Amino acid sequence: MNLALSTTLHTSFDEAVELTRKALSEQGFGVLTDIDMQATLKAKLGQDMENYRILGACNPPLAHRAVGVNRQIGLLLPCNVIVRSDPTAADTIIIEAMNPDLMVQLTGEPELEPVAAEATTKLRAAIQSLQDH
Repeated sequence: MNLALSTTLHTSFDEAVELTRKALSEQGFGVLTDIDMQATLKAKLGQDMENYRILGACNPPLAHRAVGVNRQIGLLLPCNVIVRSDPTAADTIIIEAMNPDLMVQLTGEPELEPVAAEATTKLRAAIQSLQDH
């Protein structure tokens, strides 16, 4: 099983972040957090790295259904979407979202299967829509 649903864009990093936010929004996900790993690692450790942002996306109806099955599932919700520069290829941006099926596999909770399936459909649609740009 793949850990992520992903695509690659050939655009600027900032444009990729905006396109990703829009694609997620069109599928009912809001971005609650935006972690700039590049800036954080530079400020806290003095380390340089490529552009790397973690968008904490949430689809409230799906999150509510999942938490209703298992309160600990918040630890595994497919909320993080990564937008990162490919350090080996200029102007290449990789967008990755956690594969929601991992929730079902890790917990063994069959009641999560329909939630994971719907989350997969929505995240895959968001990722797929980015390929049109």
